[in-house]
Amino acid sequence: METAALYNLFLQYPSVTTDSRICPKDSIFFALKGERFNGNLFAEKAIEAGCAYAVVDEEPERENDRIILVKDVLLSLQKLANWHRKKLKIPIVGITGTNGKTTTKELIAVALSKEFKIAYTQGNLNNHIGVPLTLLSMNKSHEIGVVEMGASHPGDIRELCEIAEPNYGIITNVGKAHMEGFGSFENLVGTKCELYDFIRERGGKVFVNKDNQILYERSEGMNRILYGKNDPSLFASGTIANATPFLEFDWSFFDSPYRVKTRLVGEFNFDNAIAAVAVCKFFGINAERISAALEEYEPTNHRSQFKRTEKNDLIIDAYNANPTSMRAALEFFSSIPSSLSKMVILGEMKELGESSDEEHEKIVRFLREQPYEKVYLVGSIFSKWIAVNDTFRLFDDVEELTETLKKEPVSNRYILLKGSHSVHLEKAVECL
Repeated sequence: METAALYNLFLQYPSVTTDSRICPKDSIFFALKGERFNGNLFAEKAIEAGCAYAVVDEEPERENDRIILVKDVLLSLQKLANWHRKKLKIPIVGITGTNGKTTTKELIAVALSKEFKIAYTQGNLNNHIGVPLTLLSMNKSHEIGVVEMGASHPGDIRELCEIAEPNYGIITNVGKAHMEGFGSFENLVGTKCELYDFIRERGGKVFVNKDNQILYERSEGMNRILYGKNDPSLFASGTIANATPFLEFDWSFFDSPYRVKTRLVGEFNFDNAIAAVAVCKFFGINAERISAALEEYEPTNHRSQFKRTEKNDLIIDAYNANPTSMRAALEFFSSIPSSLSKMVILGEMKELGESSDEEHEKIVRFLREQPYEKVYLVGSIFSKWIAVNDTFRLFDDVEELTETLKKEPVSNRYILLKGSHSVHLEKAVECL
């Protein structure tokens, strides 16, 4: 089936699913394939569960006029999403970066929704499947789209831009993460800047942190809006007032000053917050609404999240970790004044490729310089760098950690949990 015909079908049944276990009535099931699954095998089950049609790329066992055969289901999904995006004719803000893209996306979405009907990436559905699903969740009532874009290989951002066609773009920052897929830091920077390249070609606009030299230079000559720290000449600028642990910052709208008391933990979230200010100010949200939205937003996704339990105070930042964000989190945690003794629980940083050993060694060296009462390290890679005289405790995985915490409870501590998502440090929270 051609994309135009599939789109006409989508207009009649404007709900899609890629999970045969979740089949809203009268939706269209796209039978995606992966290394460990084959959606083609569940096409009939999806229809029985409520889907109006199923799109497959393998010949079905028996004829069914509600099963649509295409050459490539994923490609069909992406083409459909792009076709739909063109028909919508709304501004779309594309967001990528090494750290902070999800938080920035959430802040922008919360603030823009004060004035507009918006659609935005849910959770971290930011890849070659998630971006099409985000676009297909939009309808004629939506006035702005906010689309997060992730990358693990060169060309990924370009591919997502070709699908989403963003008019506006923001790269939060560039740091060492997922190095396995990029080979070098230069390749990583180039991949993130594919967003700039696409928007430059299309005559769009980008929001750029002037304090980030790499991004400032790579966006030179573009139609850009600058934001940053302690510079009133910028379109949006602010000054950090406090971060113990919650970020508070001051910014001005013309001559009117505003103090924003966020529920985000750490100075490192300032760049995310002021980026949201810049985007929302550009789209005409007034200063009071922007400030109120940033104060209302409370992270619940294990990113920059503060939690007080019956036993301890926790900072949970366990959704992602790379050398840049790990060092920033540790430096911030060390700087917080507290009457409680401090403890850190760190999970290893995944997908760093050849630099993995070096980067984990750097973190261990930094930990030796800090006055933490307890240091728990989760992941075998840390064991290479622990000396005989270190007091750090090692755990192979989070299950071993939780068993120890149950047998040896920890209380009256200020605890930072930081690690890559696949380590699942959030499982230890119930023991703390």
